[in-house]
Amino acid sequence: MKIKSLLRWAGLLLLALVALQLFFVFRIAVMTAADPQSTAFQRSEAWRLQVEKGRLPWRQQWVSYERISDSLKQAVIASEDDGFSNHEGVDWDALEKAWQKNARAQAQAERAQAGKRTGAASASERKSPRTPKVVGGSTITQQLAKNLFLSGERTLLRKGQEFVLTLALETLLSKRRILEIYLNSVEWGEGVFGAEAAAQHYFRKPASQLSAYEAARLAVMLPRPKYFEKLPNSSYLAERAGVIAARLGGAELP
Repeated sequence: MKIKSLLRWAGLLLLALVALQLFFVFRIAVMTAADPQSTAFQRSEAWRLQVEKGRLPWRQQWVSYERISDSLKQAVIASEDDGFSNHEGVDWDALEKAWQKNARAQAQAERAQAGKRTGAASASERKSPRTPKVVGGSTITQQLAKNLFLSGERTLLRKGQEFVLTLALETLLSKRRILEIYLNSVEWGEGVFGAEAAAQHYFRKPASQLSAYEAARLAVMLPRPKYFEKLPNSSYLAERAGVIAARLGGAELP
C-alpha cells in the first residue's frame, strides 16, 4: 500500500509539474501579441514597498520597440549580454567563466578564513574577511525569464526552471520581442520600471531621445539600480558608462 501511495503522489507531482510548464508556455505564447501587465519581480517589489513605506511609488509606461533609443538597446546588450543576438538563450562560455570566477573567489575566501584561524592571514585579510561576490553569467533572456515568473531565491530547482523558461522564450518569441519586453519591465530604481520611466526619471526626456552616454549610464545601472540611484555622481558609474558608450557600435541589434 505504501508503494502504491508513493507512486500516486509521485504521479500527481509530475502532473502538477507538467501543468505548470504548460501554464508558463501559454503565458509566453500570449506575449507574442499582448504586453505583460506585470512581472513576478514587480509584484514582489510592489508588496515590499507597500509594507515598508505604506505607499506605492511606481513609474512605468510601456513603449514600443521603435520608441526606445537604439543607443539604449545597444548599451544594454554591450553591458549585459554582448552575444544576445546570436546565442540561443544561454551563453555557455559566459556561464563557465562565471563559475570559474566564483570558484576562485570562494577558494580565496576559504584560505583567508583558514589563515585567520591559524594566525597566518595577512593584515588586510584579518581586517576585512569579506564574503566572496557571486558573479552571474545570465543572459538577457534568462534575466527576463526570472523577472517574469520566478522568485529571487537562489536554488538549483529555481535555476533549472529558469533554463526551461529561457528555452520557451527563445522558441516562442523573437529576439526583438524579448528585448522589447525586457527593456519595458526591467528595474531602474526603486519603483522605476522600464526604459521610458527610467529616461523620464533620470534625464527628463523620453526613451526615444536618449543620447549614447545617457543610454550607457542607464545600462551600467542595471545590475544594482537602487544602489546607483542613490549615487548619481559615482565615479565608477561615469567611467563605466564612458566605456560602454564607446562600445555601442559593436553591439548587434536583433
